[in-house]
Amino acid sequence: MNLLQRMKVWRELKQLEQRVREEPAPTTFVNLGQVHISLDMHDKAERIAEDGLSLFPKSIELRQLLDTARRGLRRKRMDDLRAQLLRAPDAAAFAELTGLQVELGDRTGMQRTCQEWGLRFPQDPGNWRVLARAHLVNYYRDLAASEGASAMRCLEMAIEREPKEAPTRLMLAEVLYRIGAVRRAEGQIRAVLQAAPMDAAAAALLTHVTALADDGDDVDALLADVEEHGALRHPTPATSAPQVNAESFLGVRDALSDVTQIEGVRKATFIRGTKAMVRGAVCDGRDPFLRTARVVGKSMQRFARRLDIGQANKSVVEGGFGAVCVCAYGDAMAAAQCDAGADFESVLSALQEVVAGALAAPES
Repeated sequence: MNLLQRMKVWRELKQLEQRVREEPAPTTFVNLGQVHISLDMHDKAERIAEDGLSLFPKSIELRQLLDTARRGLRRKRMDDLRAQLLRAPDAAAFAELTGLQVELGDRTGMQRTCQEWGLRFPQDPGNWRVLARAHLVNYYRDLAASEGASAMRCLEMAIEREPKEAPTRLMLAEVLYRIGAVRRAEGQIRAVLQAAPMDAAAAALLTHVTALADDGDDVDALLADVEEHGALRHPTPATSAPQVNAESFLGVRDALSDVTQIEGVRKATFIRGTKAMVRGAVCDGRDPFLRTARVVGKSMQRFARRLDIGQANKSVVEGGFGAVCVCAYGDAMAAAQCDAGADFESVLSALQEVVAGALAAPES
């Protein structure tokens, strides 16, 4: 950017700052934040987005600005870490860099960094834990058997290098009991308790797991069955799930009911983290609509990140079943299954209200 261009941008910046003070609106905050981003001032863009959200908490555009600013800050930190690793390789710097790459959805870069990490520090289990967590995120999102198997292999490699690492064994135990391999999960938890008898988290998890039905030790078969049915066999303990504010879910319930009143809508759902709410003709937790909604929501966001084209918040998938409309932002998603002739724009607008209302409500 030459001097004249920078002067023009700074003049525009001053005008927008004045408009924000005199006529605050989501679009004004967004425009001001985007100018700061163009000047590579992501920290200021982040503060502008936060200020805007304090006034307009339901604005998805401001949340997009905040996400873009934070992604820019992460990229700058990644550049610093890469330069640091060229000068002096360090396991802690590798760990931070891979964590940022996971957050940004840069799976290819994360895998390359883990490979270099493993070559330079072959006895460090950290790279295997990072790979395992990345596979687990994908597995719990899509329930693809290949991702689950890869996660368990990486966890086993980490345990081989550091057998007394309790969090790694507990991660492996969790995925095992959730797919139905309860007795194998018990073995991992008991190994933790043998090394640390006073570990309260492991003791509580063992109590939860021993009450579950075991479906055998054939992990490959269990992973395939979960993928086919689109649902895990067993839940996590209720105390480990994030508790959503009751008032927040009350508002979601009303908004979701409004969605089902739109002509042509058969069923609707709202999903946030481990919490879900359904309305309409949903059979049970293994209803194909729920898995389709989850996969579509996450896939469209992942596709947008890979192309670096911003956020993909709304999508419609049509087929012989009619159509599935999805609106997603972050970990909050609303979806509806509609007849082919339904007004998709109205449905998507209603779903956006569900997501915006949930994001604006406080969590306990």
